[in-house]
Amino acid sequence: MTSQEKITESAYALLRIVSGFMFAFHGMQIVLGLLAPSQAPFGSQLWWGGLIELLGGLAVMLGLQTRTAAFISSGTMAVAYVQFHWKFQSGEKLLPGMNQGELSALYAFVFLLIASKGAGKWGVDKSR
Repeated sequence: MTSQEKITESAYALLRIVSGFMFAFHGMQIVLGLLAPSQAPFGSQLWWGGLIELLGGLAVMLGLQTRTAAFISSGTMAVAYVQFHWKFQSGEKLLPGMNQGELSALYAFVFLLIASKGAGKWGVDKSR
């Protein structure tokens, strides 16, 4: 393995770990109200989405069942973008920069990449 390939593997692992951590933290805010003004009502659609963020983010961060967790997380963010950000009735709200959906769209594609590549370096899946 060349030094460039080693750097690429490490950079990918950092992307997976940091993305998973940030996703899990966002889920903690929604589900537990941790460092947030309020928490979502138990059992609401927002609460279920937050639970997927919390558990999926932890799994991705640890590299545990990475492909499955990342695929579910990607789908959750795609649904969140379409349902909450993309305004079908209003053409001017189509783009993520205009409808505040950048984070949902970005997470959807980052987790799709992680779902296709798997845990990689520094993941629990790699050691099993």
